[in-house]
Amino acid sequence: MNYKDLAQTILREVGGKENVSSVIHCATRLRFVLVDEQKANTNALKQTPGVVGVVQSGGQYQVIIGSDVANVYRPLVELGGFKEEKEVDTTQPQTIGARLMATISGIFTPVLPVITAAGMIKAVLSLLVVFKLVTTKDQNYQILNFIGDAGFYFLPIFLGGTAARQFKTNQYLGMLMGAFLLHPTFVGLVAATKESGAGIHLFGLPITPVGYSATVIPVILSVLFMSYVERFADKISPKAIKFFSVPLITALVTSVVTFTVLGPIGAIVGQWLGSFFKFLETFGPWVVPTVVGIFSPFLVMTGTHYGLVSIGINNRATIGYDTVVQPGMLASNVSQGGAALAIAFKTKDVNKKALASSAGITAIFGITEPALYGVTLQNKAALIATMISGGIGGFFLGIMNARNFSGGSPGLLTITSYIGENTLYYLYVALAGLVLSVVLSFIITYVLYKEESVEKVSENLQTDRIVSPVKGKVIPLSDVSDATFASGMLGQGVAIIPEESTILSPVNGEIVAIFDTKHAIGLKTVDGIELLIHIGLDTVNLKGEGFKLLAKVGQTVAVGTPLVEVDFDKVDAAGYERVTPILVTNQEAVTSITPTENTSVFAGEELFKINK
Repeated sequence: MNYKDLAQTILREVGGKENVSSVIHCATRLRFVLVDEQKANTNALKQTPGVVGVVQSGGQYQVIIGSDVANVYRPLVELGGFKEEKEVDTTQPQTIGARLMATISGIFTPVLPVITAAGMIKAVLSLLVVFKLVTTKDQNYQILNFIGDAGFYFLPIFLGGTAARQFKTNQYLGMLMGAFLLHPTFVGLVAATKESGAGIHLFGLPITPVGYSATVIPVILSVLFMSYVERFADKISPKAIKFFSVPLITALVTSVVTFTVLGPIGAIVGQWLGSFFKFLETFGPWVVPTVVGIFSPFLVMTGTHYGLVSIGINNRATIGYDTVVQPGMLASNVSQGGAALAIAFKTKDVNKKALASSAGITAIFGITEPALYGVTLQNKAALIATMISGGIGGFFLGIMNARNFSGGSPGLLTITSYIGENTLYYLYVALAGLVLSVVLSFIITYVLYKEESVEKVSENLQTDRIVSPVKGKVIPLSDVSDATFASGMLGQGVAIIPEESTILSPVNGEIVAIFDTKHAIGLKTVDGIELLIHIGLDTVNLKGEGFKLLAKVGQTVAVGTPLVEVDFDKVDAAGYERVTPILVTNQEAVTSITPTENTSVFAGEELFKINK
């Protein structure tokens, strides 16, 4: 996959860089905030090779890529000239709920790699201790332990930065708000106060002796307040002294209000949430994991699962572990993997088998979008199986009191996050829930899944229509500048001006000829229709330069099989037209063709019908 080409296509289809307010990415998605979502070509994006799906939710325009998202994000940022936050106001109206979900997602998504790395280090250390490979007194353990702890302990600093980006205020001042809360002197004052019973005061105002390491809500409230203070300070400060007066006023005012009001409120709210879920753990530990296990596909589809992620982080910060979010999502994620693998095992469609098998494996490891958008939502049986097995798996993990200690994307890859101090019990429970969910989902999907005969589908498809081998603009054959094609001398057909580099097979059949210069390919369908794809006009003169074959003569192909990759920039630079005629060359086999009425098509869309 050419990541730069894909990034360029995505940027164009979302309306260009002028339409992008901001863009970040998570494990699988490019998350845009667009100036106007109506300018985005959603249908085109959904048909773009390399794009798994598109979701519009929570004020974000989300393009699902899969595990290659970081490779697409880098050239996207370069092409658009984006910084970490592009200062363009969105004019699109949003509901309060949509803004809230977009804010939560924007705050927590960028710090997930920090939490995942820290959690995995802690999990591996716990495993080493359980198997007595190290002791807690070893210096190796102690150093690696504080490396793992750092990601959680300094979480308020990271969240201060991401929250500042969301609230459109100074990111480094936002991080400073988190640093205030974690300064060793303040930590020492809190510890001393708890021992002596004496109070802490700032300008005569009482400060609640609360520890803020690994907390979530206090710093978010602090930075939200800071965003208003900074704007006020900027408004009242004379221009000549703004460079120091604005940060000075912002830092002082916000720190005082944070220590005396916002910090304690945030800590109390966080503790209340922790206590609430602790209550659920005692009186109905299976309820939330079951619900999450059932509905997680829809939560992921809409992006609202990041609201659950923040709850899980808060639980681990307040009570040390999460019993409600991670277990349910673990059951759901691996259930999607089981469903996809069942379809891969049962289907006779080669392309579907390849997609489902790879998507199933990645889902079991914790990355679900390829399975969700490529398989689960496309097949009712897979969706039903995922919801049933996700619910049963979540119920099992709930009643067995599965505890997750360090987070990460729920799946086999992060299963060690269920290792507690000096116990493997929760790991065994998580593994049992994982296996249960995968097996149930596989069995249910295998029983329910039905598909039409591949031979019948292929026959109907090739008898009736030829699909486009590439995305592009459609022009009548008579408009082609080469008279040999325009006259119909070589056969009836349609021409395309390609907008993508890879030419795909438009039929199920066999490759019967490839010109030495790679610019033309002959195909024969399962019905005996012979086609010619001639890539560009006069491109024979390039002698194969800029053409890379992806198939060979005699190869059996299906609709969508890659045939050749073309460097159309090189074709353009050489002064040749990229116009690509697709012709029926055995004219005696057809009476006429009916071209599509569309002026542009995606690869795989109908290009013309054959009338026999």
